[in-house]
Amino acid sequence: MLARPESPHIDFERNFKSDRLLGNIERKIIEADAFVFTPGATLEDLFKAVSIFVGYQTLDANLFGKPTVLMNANGCWDGLYALLGHLRGLGTIQQEFLRYLLPANEPEHVLEVLTEAVKTGVPDIGRKSAGDSAVDSFENGASDQARKDICVFCSATIKDEAYLKDGYRMGELIAQAGMGCVSGAGKTGIMGAVVRGAVDADGWAGGSNVPHIIELEGLPEGLSSFWLRPDIYTRMEVMIERSHGFVIFPGGAGTVQEMLALMIFQQQNHPLVTGKPVIVFNRHDSNGVPFWKPLIDLLEKHCDRDRFVVMTELEQIIPTMQNMIG
Repeated sequence: MLARPESPHIDFERNFKSDRLLGNIERKIIEADAFVFTPGATLEDLFKAVSIFVGYQTLDANLFGKPTVLMNANGCWDGLYALLGHLRGLGTIQQEFLRYLLPANEPEHVLEVLTEAVKTGVPDIGRKSAGDSAVDSFENGASDQARKDICVFCSATIKDEAYLKDGYRMGELIAQAGMGCVSGAGKTGIMGAVVRGAVDADGWAGGSNVPHIIELEGLPEGLSSFWLRPDIYTRMEVMIERSHGFVIFPGGAGTVQEMLALMIFQQQNHPLVTGKPVIVFNRHDSNGVPFWKPLIDLLEKHCDRDRFVVMTELEQIIPTMQNMIG
């Protein structure tokens, strides 16, 4: 149910605008009782809608009972729906996303959809907290100012052994190149495999996470540095700040969210991403399906193609990143 059903506060996506895109969103989520995104989706709108869906997925208590509607009369949200459908088909999104990002065609339809959503509530996401989040930030060992740290944005849910092997190898390659490995500090899926690969190769591994996600996924062993943050937005911000380059590995809605944040910062010429390359690992599976094609198609409608590099060969990612960083 909505927190104040007698006079719900509905936040339209235009009201999210802020000089600090990431730091402002959680506050707006707390203030609102429902979310409506109007036609004409921009890159920032896509980011905010995906962010809310990720919040549902990770059991963000500030989103409990708060529905989201996307006004799609002109098909402006079709690209996002196509991307989420592709990821659901690949298994990195478990939920039927149309039950969370509710489509509506006309303004009159929005109130109808919202009214029904208030009655039925936001569907159970199918996950339960089962761990302990009693952990704080830490730094083990002296910081190496000369080391270049690479952030790997990826899935914490993929169980396919082929993807996990690639994740482990990615962490290994980063460490063998004398670079640091930054991640979302999840224990499971590709995220956990990346950390294990870096740690087993005697590399430096750092990451950030939030209490309610730690309860779902736990923390990997061997982290050199850990930065606890209160929400997924400040978590992304510290990961971006502490990294010199980014690799977009196979992932789900959270990885899409992180890529969109990078593209927004690039468009703003934000100092957090200045001189930091972005490589998309468009891995082809055993059937020849390119993992990130729908994401690349979506991004090409909203930002310059030269803002990121697409690669299909895992072993070439770190040499390319080294050349781009200089």
